[in-house]
Amino acid sequence: MGTSALAQGLRDITFVQPSPSAINSFPVFVAIGEGYFEEDGLNVTVEAINGSGAVLQALSAGQAHFGRPGPGPLIAARSRGVDAVHIYNVAARSNFGIAVQQDSDIQDIEGLRGKVIGTGTADGAEVGFARNVMSSAGMVEGTDYEFLTVGDGGPATAAFLNGEISAYSASTADTAILNQRGMPVRDITPAEFGRFFGNGIATMAETIENDRALVEAWSRAFARGHAFALDDANREAVLKHLADGNPQEGEDKEFQSALFDAVRSKTIPTEMSNGLGWYPAEVWAEWQDALVAGGEIPAPLDDLDAVWTNEFAAIGNEAAGG
Repeated sequence: MGTSALAQGLRDITFVQPSPSAINSFPVFVAIGEGYFEEDGLNVTVEAINGSGAVLQALSAGQAHFGRPGPGPLIAARSRGVDAVHIYNVAARSNFGIAVQQDSDIQDIEGLRGKVIGTGTADGAEVGFARNVMSSAGMVEGTDYEFLTVGDGGPATAAFLNGEISAYSASTADTAILNQRGMPVRDITPAEFGRFFGNGIATMAETIENDRALVEAWSRAFARGHAFALDDANREAVLKHLADGNPQEGEDKEFQSALFDAVRSKTIPTEMSNGLGWYPAEVWAEWQDALVAGGEIPAPLDDLDAVWTNEFAAIGNEAAGG
């Protein structure tokens, strides 16, 4: 994926995403398709790997310049000395939820006591999110419930049908795919967890310090792609760019369109005074508190503010005319 040819003078960079979906990373593919990255001197190659943990490993190993990990895995990685930084809040509203089959007797989180919860990956953002939700109900992994990595799409459907899982920690896209595959599910996540933003754009602190021009160029193009995709007048062009990025998603036009609407809605902040991509400091603190309570990190970080920055979202918004 990426531009079809290497234009002379462009800098080659790599973006890693935690799943193959182009829709989940739609601003990237729109910015590629509209030529925004090229205008800022960048030739972007997109690589799909398995989960936020793998995204952070690729960033720390220098195998990618930018990625889209979840906030929980990023904080956990920082506690282990991985100096990654979130620079743009893509999923400004929670794009995860805990789903059960439509006809399940389970009506709320308490109903999952003693049950198995499926996840797409072993260490992705959906795992940290579900752990936070379960911790809020006083439940501890391994004692009150279990996680089982089952994958997404067809494998998740099979896990439900085989009785391996009673619930599934899913992204907006995962839930839509299950429903489309004939496995109707409903979300039982408590409403208050809607404030927990999801995956965002990250890079390494070293990149910000030593290659700031690159981060600014990325931020301008990405934000322009995001803003373009939010304008319904551009819908046809956007869906074409997404189909170019992942042809399989584009095979069913009706499903592609519905899934894009669902994912796109999660990227619009509840409060737009600061524009797109802005991080609320108080929710970072809540994320960290939940990770400490859930045992994912041993103690609060020495400097939580170093985990994220809004300076590049501001640069992006200015470029996008916001």
